[in-house]
Amino acid sequence: MIKNPVLWEKFEKEWIKKEKLSFLQRFKIFQLLLDEAKVLGVFPSSDPLEEIEKDIKMAKILNSLKK
Repeated sequence: MIKNPVLWEKFEKEWIKKEKLSFLQRFKIFQLLLDEAKVLGVFPSSDPLEEIEKDIKMAKILNSLKK
């Protein structure tokens, strides 16, 4: 559990700046996280249209921020 989110965010930003991962390394991390999500049963959703309204609303908000 993260007790100090501000300190954690600072650590993450500094780590990202220092770490230089190749595409292959990044892909491997992604694949491992995806595999873990599948094992935990959180991905993929049993109903692909589940919560689609929430996803559409979030997409609209994110797209409005680009402008």
